[in-house]
Amino acid sequence: MDITETIDRAMVEGEPLADGPVAALLAAIDRVAPVERYGRVTAVLGMLIEIGGVEREVSVGSRCRIATRGGGFVDCEVIGFRERRALAMPFGALEGVGIGCKAVVEESQTVVFPGDAWLGRVINAMGEPIDGKGPIRPGRRAYPLRAQPPLASTRRRVGGKIDLGVRAVNAFLTCCRGQRMGIFAGSGVGKSTLLSMLARYTASDVNVIGLIGERGREVQEFIEDDLGPEGLARSVVVVATSDESPLMRRQAAYLTLAVAEAFRDYDRDVLCLMDSVTRFAMAQREIGLSAGEPPTTKGYTPSVFAELPRLLERAGPGVGAGTVTGLFTVLVEGDDHNEPVADAVRGTLDGHIVLDRAVAERGRYPAIDVLRSVSRTMPACNGAEESAIVARARSLLARYEDMEEMIRLGAYRRGTDPAVDEAIDHHPALEGFLAQRPDERSGMDEGYRALGEIVARADVGPGDEEAEAA
Repeated sequence: MDITETIDRAMVEGEPLADGPVAALLAAIDRVAPVERYGRVTAVLGMLIEIGGVEREVSVGSRCRIATRGGGFVDCEVIGFRERRALAMPFGALEGVGIGCKAVVEESQTVVFPGDAWLGRVINAMGEPIDGKGPIRPGRRAYPLRAQPPLASTRRRVGGKIDLGVRAVNAFLTCCRGQRMGIFAGSGVGKSTLLSMLARYTASDVNVIGLIGERGREVQEFIEDDLGPEGLARSVVVVATSDESPLMRRQAAYLTLAVAEAFRDYDRDVLCLMDSVTRFAMAQREIGLSAGEPPTTKGYTPSVFAELPRLLERAGPGVGAGTVTGLFTVLVEGDDHNEPVADAVRGTLDGHIVLDRAVAERGRYPAIDVLRSVSRTMPACNGAEESAIVARARSLLARYEDMEEMIRLGAYRRGTDPAVDEAIDHHPALEGFLAQRPDERSGMDEGYRALGEIVARADVGPGDEEAEAA
């Protein structure tokens, strides 16, 4: 069916031209350039392509399509300029690209059309389906991949508490709708498992999940085992595996936020999960170094620390009723929670959940170190009774941690300090509360009730319990 037939049928059936696939079609027509502008490849250095003859036609972020000598093509993005030549990086492999290959300038403003038909689908960084379920019907509105967040003066405040389904997070790190939290962990500490629990159990209208630089073999496992059919039905999964180009990995992060913003503008409560921000930063570092940026701490370029807040600030409440609650994982290198990316992300987000390798080695999952974790919105959203319960539990955990080495070595003698004795008596119950199986969901009210009972037993004390029993 050609363009004319599509529009005629829409008008006969009464479909408004401002909505649905007709809107996407008209927008695509508007983006078609009246003339073809092209240059030629002048050099190829690693993953960097120099293009001559288009320096006045393109800007940073413009797209080019390079015709290969094998009859195919490679899409590229302009990342900088050098000596009157455009510097571009490819979205795919460079096989077949050589000196003199034709580079056609394409539309620079990349947009997507998310809608309800995207739910239950798995897409790549280009917004193309990769789940074998056929094409996706476009939504009503165009959303640029690199959008600006709403003005700070127009955004609503964060909403009420959101039930994440994980006891330790609900009780000790209560989150609100529209909040942005980071999950900081080293490799192999249970970050992906916790993320899958949050995706399944969080009370939200829509999940938008970005798997950035993920291992290819784990994608299907996450979708089928961790997310499951029920979770996938209300989710959009964006995938860019570790073997894809830096541009694809970076664009997958931008697309994840663009899809979340679209559903937020439809007045939905969106849970945006991204694994991981560190791989986005690494992709931006590769792009920046190729463009000639000077490396700074641990080789990260200045553009990395400029792009991180631009990406993360897009999550949060909007100007309408919808919200984007963002949970972003940060893979800390060498378990150093003060490395540059972790430090920059922690200063931008509204709180952080720290997963500790020592806790995981003890066999307690999720391995959340609640004493090193914080939710910045928690004090304002909890009542006095809930705050008292959490403060009391934290006090018991902190007291035990202070004396943990002496207790394990047998250097502490019971009766020396009644407060430490109390922490020792109630430590097993608190550890049991913090542990949770991946297939177990725990509601917020249930968690506070269980923690309140543990704290109440701590307040009574062993001696009082024996007196009451007598």
